[in-house]
Amino acid sequence: MVLHETEIEILGIIENNGRLPIETIAKMVGKSIEQVEEIIQKLESLKIIVEYNTIVDWRKVEGHEGVTAMIDVKVTPKRGVGFDDIAAKIYRFKEVKSVYLMSGAYDLSVVIEGRTMSEVAHFVSEKLSTLDSVLSTTTHFILKKYKHDGTIFDQGDEDKRIVVSP
Repeated sequence: MVLHETEIEILGIIENNGRLPIETIAKMVGKSIEQVEEIIQKLESLKIIVEYNTIVDWRKVEGHEGVTAMIDVKVTPKRGVGFDDIAAKIYRFKEVKSVYLMSGAYDLSVVIEGRTMSEVAHFVSEKLSTLDSVLSTTTHFILKKYKHDGTIFDQGDEDKRIVVSP
């Protein structure tokens, strides 16, 4: 679908900060509030704007740190549906946050979240690896997030107090 320049500009603004008031967006693009509301409703109805998300640094919430793993999956595609069928089976699991078709040594990249490493291991061994089309998996545990979806974590968290010594 071909979008107008203003629609693309609004998408860029919303992608960077989905909580901006309509009034602010309207001023930024030089349009009326009503025009911006109409454009956003159009983009939502066309599923170009799919969802509004919040990024949470769960490491800072005691007892809710959890474990995130990236799993490389090698699969056998099915005739007529390619990778879509197995990808759909995988993304329906509640633990799965993302599924991507990849080029390279593995076919799919799956991002999952669990409370513990054991929970992630159980998912891989009991649910993912047992699917008919799955040939092999390689699991990578995320140890620390530095940047996620354009947001830098721990930016400006260092202690800025002046050291005073006797």
